[in-house]
Amino acid sequence: MNKPLLTTIFWVALLAFFAWDWAHSAPVDVRHEPPLIALGSGQAPSGGHCAATY
Repeated sequence: MNKPLLTTIFWVALLAFFAWDWAHSAPVDVRHEPPLIALGSGQAPSGGHCAATY
């Protein structure tokens, strides 16, 4: 197979995957997502780094 054909197959497959994922995923509600950085907001972040276990 030649390089332009492989490149086209790659991009078509990638776009098809993104279209499938977008069609089958629940919409993201950005108002109920946990804060990434809670600097000065008074709210503690809910996540942590896996290496920061006590």
